[in-house]
Amino acid sequence: MKSDKKHDAKQAEPSVVIVCRLEADGSKGPPESVRRYLLSDPEWKDRLTEGQYRVLRQGKTEPTFCGLLRTQRNHGIYCCAGCGLPLFTSEAKYKSGSGWPSFFEPFADENLEESRDTSHNMERTEVRCKRCSGHLGHVFTDGPEPTGLRYCINSDALLFVPQDKIKEAPAEAYAAAAGKLEKATFAAGRFWNVEEAFRTVPGVVETTVGYTGGQTEEPTFEQVSAEETGHAEAVEVIFDAGQISYKELLDIFWSIHDPTQDNRQGPDVGSRYRSAIFTHNTKQLQEARRSMDVQDASERFTWPITTQIRPATRFWRAEEHHQRYIVKNGSHHLKG
Repeated sequence: MKSDKKHDAKQAEPSVVIVCRLEADGSKGPPESVRRYLLSDPEWKDRLTEGQYRVLRQGKTEPTFCGLLRTQRNHGIYCCAGCGLPLFTSEAKYKSGSGWPSFFEPFADENLEESRDTSHNMERTEVRCKRCSGHLGHVFTDGPEPTGLRYCINSDALLFVPQDKIKEAPAEAYAAAAGKLEKATFAAGRFWNVEEAFRTVPGVVETTVGYTGGQTEEPTFEQVSAEETGHAEAVEVIFDAGQISYKELLDIFWSIHDPTQDNRQGPDVGSRYRSAIFTHNTKQLQEARRSMDVQDASERFTWPITTQIRPATRFWRAEEHHQRYIVKNGSHHLKG
């Protein structure tokens, strides 16, 4: 399994790749386009532990029988330690005796890249993360049924997310596992449109639509639509502050809706469509207020801004068919 092959950081790679996301029940979602997770070498060194950097970015191998995840038996998802992409499930993990975590199939074929590795006078198939190109290990054809494959993966290339965390917050479960990520929450009309505006922005790792700012626990879309909950349709954004700043997210927020419309956006009327920024810490609160002052002073808007700036409260994930709605259904479904 050992390989001294290094990744060529200068090698041309597509900026967009096709991967499968993680659904609320831990299953894989439909294939979709996401931006490749690209960092400079100094940024990777700052982001990763020494062991993670050696494996993911230098193609090294951890010592046999030493990886922390080798004997992990809990149920959950194994994600890329570099970018958080889901790679393997606990159901596909088995004891191979190789000394490294082994799996007989991936979470999704779309989430892995394979290439020929001829280092050490051997010919093997290297496995890498599709989104960040991090080295994971190798795949062999001596595994168990039903696939006959053995994905021999370094522990340092993986982060484990327990099943109960996936159920609690599936959209951020694997994204937050990668570390050094931050959260922002915005309301600006229909959450389908707001999510699509943020989803493909470079530096945005994950988006989730849901309900927040009200008093009802475990609200449904029907309850929110009936104005029974006090909640706004909102979008939770997980972002890498090293790639995009909170200020830049605020700039996007102001550009995608009319913040002077009170409890509405165009033909959509109701408090659930209100303009709001839900801040997660004091720094975000200060930046949000400064940002609104700048918008007020810009004379861009004829009428006063009605945007609410409030401390974030519990965010309730919306029903699964609302997640990435435009990707699943197309923008023509928004009419009417």
